[in-house]
Amino acid sequence: MPTDDESKALQEDGLGDADLKIILLGDSAVGKSKLVERFMMNEYQPRQLSTFALTLFRKEFPMDDGSTAKIDIWDTAGQERFSSMHPSYYFGASACILVFDVTRKTTYQHLADWYKELREYCENVPCFLAANKIDVDLEVTNKKFKFAETHNLGFHFVSAADGTNVVKIFEEAIHAGLKYKKEGGDFMADVLDLLNEPPRK
Repeated sequence: MPTDDESKALQEDGLGDADLKIILLGDSAVGKSKLVERFMMNEYQPRQLSTFALTLFRKEFPMDDGSTAKIDIWDTAGQERFSSMHPSYYFGASACILVFDVTRKTTYQHLADWYKELREYCENVPCFLAANKIDVDLEVTNKKFKFAETHNLGFHFVSAADGTNVVKIFEEAIHAGLKYKKEGGDFMADVLDLLNEPPRK
């Protein structure tokens, strides 16, 4: 759920509340915005919500039952240059796509910082890792990137330039996010954790 201020901004922009909020994280210039634009193709109108220093993309996503889900994809709009995001960016998120640039090693090294911050605000939301810009060097797809395996993240080599796996990673994030939200989100996960704790002696 968006905050009251966010809901007001969305209503004023004619959007209304979404069924799902997906956030993108990663260093500046790793291609986050380009990935969203490639996924949306011509079906989007990016909205600048200056109050929150972000760009919001709204997509009507077709579901298997014939209905559509309103998906909001939040892009950082340059906030990431401060190496940290405002807490409101994370509020109400049900899925995350973490992005790094395969041609810039430092963007991979910084994943740990972004992931740590994500888990501070969204402890259990499903997260996917996108290794972007493989079109620059296809040989990189032969490399092993252990970060995804270590943290049990969905992982895809992607290219915003030629579209490789872009739709796939977003669709996986959407389905995982909707499932997560349906099951109660972090609140339900916390309840389950309590139920699974061994009885005190």
